[in-house]
Amino acid sequence: MFKISDTIRNLDDSDIGDNLLYYDYQTRHLLSLIEKGVDKEDNAYLSSFRSFEGEVFENYIYEKLLRYVTKQEAIEKFIVKGPHKKKTKARPNALSINWKGQIVYRTRRNEIGEFDGMIFTKKQLYFIEMTLTKNLSNLKKRLRKKKALLETIFPQYEVKALLILNEGVTGVNQLPSYATAWVTKPFSAEHILEWLSQGKKRQRKPFQKMRDKRITGTDHLRAQPFRYYDTHSWILRKIRSHKENILNMDFLKSETVSRYHNLYLKIYIGYMDPRDFQAMLPEVSKTTDTNIIVAIEKEHSGAFTLNYFMQHSRKNLDLITVKDNKPSIVKKDPFGVTVTEIVHMLKTMKPSHRLTSDDILAIKKYL
Repeated sequence: MFKISDTIRNLDDSDIGDNLLYYDYQTRHLLSLIEKGVDKEDNAYLSSFRSFEGEVFENYIYEKLLRYVTKQEAIEKFIVKGPHKKKTKARPNALSINWKGQIVYRTRRNEIGEFDGMIFTKKQLYFIEMTLTKNLSNLKKRLRKKKALLETIFPQYEVKALLILNEGVTGVNQLPSYATAWVTKPFSAEHILEWLSQGKKRQRKPFQKMRDKRITGTDHLRAQPFRYYDTHSWILRKIRSHKENILNMDFLKSETVSRYHNLYLKIYIGYMDPRDFQAMLPEVSKTTDTNIIVAIEKEHSGAFTLNYFMQHSRKNLDLITVKDNKPSIVKKDPFGVTVTEIVHMLKTMKPSHRLTSDDILAIKKYL
């Protein structure tokens, strides 16, 4: 495994010049708060500044890694992004660089995975996360999903995670075995914000472009084709194929489907008629004429839970969860991937995929 260099640990920026000033930053809201004279201790300012500082930290670490990889013989490829690459549009069903300069995997319309950096050796693939988050508990599900995606499109590699964090972070000891953490000294982006807030009056030093045969684009990667929605349909067909039981539990718990479950987080298993659903959960006052889609969600602990999706219109979707016999409803992002998944499932499911309240009780016992 690679070890952190002293220049990264100590945040030595003497070798990157003004390269950080060539990145695009989402600062419109933050700069407007500064113009209004909002106090730096105000929650609105703190929230906006932390988001900005996280952007700068990611770009700083990326610049340092560009220089680090040229000194590591074991590294065969390091994926180029940001101002080091011409802006392009992300390609569907492929790993590519989006218009923001980020490494992403995109389905037809949605980005289902974003990576701060990627290192390839002969046998291993390291996806990189750079974050100023102080508590890593919420990061574990994201790591699991990204690892599963990369294992699907790059089965020839052992997939690992490299996290680059800031001093004071907690939860490092609870990271999964495939993840390694580097911890740097405290980071500040005040100097970058000062330059931006001055309207970029100070002239930047020329951009330093790194040149090394191992610094390469996503076009040079050999990835396996992955049909996101077709795989959903295949899992639905197989999981409902058992001759005696409502679900094929051996299939659900197989290694292949477990990896897809880590990637999708939820696996669709059928639908309920709206009237059956209303009779089963009369506490849910909302109604619809559209079938209720039923899914098994995999929690971080590995436990399975049942979730229900109620569509009111093309982009109006509710997620209904039940805990201690009490349902709760959350509105889903109208532009998120779940909305497109539900549309696909409503078109895919056949009458044989219908589930009754008795079926739901049986499934809960299996889970």
